[in-house]
Amino acid sequence: MKTSPRISRRQWLATATAWAAGSTLPAAQATPHDKPLRVILPLSAGSGADGAIRAIGPSVGKALGQALVIENLPGAGGITGTAQLVRAPRDGSTIAIVSNNHVVNPSLYKNIPFDSINDITPITIIGTTPFVLVASPKLPVRNVQELIAYAKANPGVLNYGSSGNGTILHLGAAMFVQQAGLQIPYRGMGQLMNDLLSGQVQLGVVAVAPAAPHVKTGALRALGVTSTKRSDALPEVPTIAEQGLPDYALSGWIAAIGPAGLTDAERQRIYQGFAKGVAAPEATQALVAQGYDIQLTPPARTAAFIRDEKQRMEAVVKAANVKMD
Repeated sequence: MKTSPRISRRQWLATATAWAAGSTLPAAQATPHDKPLRVILPLSAGSGADGAIRAIGPSVGKALGQALVIENLPGAGGITGTAQLVRAPRDGSTIAIVSNNHVVNPSLYKNIPFDSINDITPITIIGTTPFVLVASPKLPVRNVQELIAYAKANPGVLNYGSSGNGTILHLGAAMFVQQAGLQIPYRGMGQLMNDLLSGQVQLGVVAVAPAAPHVKTGALRALGVTSTKRSDALPEVPTIAEQGLPDYALSGWIAAIGPAGLTDAERQRIYQGFAKGVAAPEATQALVAQGYDIQLTPPARTAAFIRDEKQRMEAVVKAANVKMD
């Protein structure tokens, strides 16, 4: 029977000292995945994007194996928060959730401290949500064609509003006016929904989810949905494209992006985490309840989408002659 060789006390002490000093086994190095994923949201708390990411955060975190820490950094239409994202480490420890204003801002503002295409790494479009063109029920119109005819027959009678100059809701209405060949003045409003309900403004483009209850009670009249397909929340309302403006298409969207230079491995890891997390029933239900159509586009398609949207919105902003200081 063989026995283990004996070692001397001097040999044992030398081995123990080496282990204590870490000379025989490399120390484990911390990775970005060992801590929570920082998620910058360049929008205020309570916004649609804020509600969506907080609803899916737990299941996405579970899929990634790391908690999501959401940090609201609003300001300058999303520029403030995105500027933080582009300066973040390129190791997968920080991402941002952006929306339409990410591609609109370059056409609105003269000085932006980053390039909205080249200074980011697109990861995935999480979801899209349609808008709806609504009118005061006091107007004698029930669809897009009747609105166009009424506006042409009654110049100077109508106006449209939004909750902010240069926002996607403002540009959505402006795009309708452009494509319909109308001359309807814009009025910036503080609370668009309240102003529509009170009749201070006759027309507006608003998100479907908050508008649907008012449409169903008759307090607002839905004239057309802005997306390329009808909304499940208002299935009886045709799209604007169906009603004679075939090129009209507009949806709100939210996307996950990282700083430029994020590796393909990290980009795929985060994309797969979102795809798996959003597929969880509770996350899917939460997004659908907030009016989102789930997308989860892969990174390459996401990059193409953001580039195309930026180019498309440049034309809309230029035609609407909107500028911000």
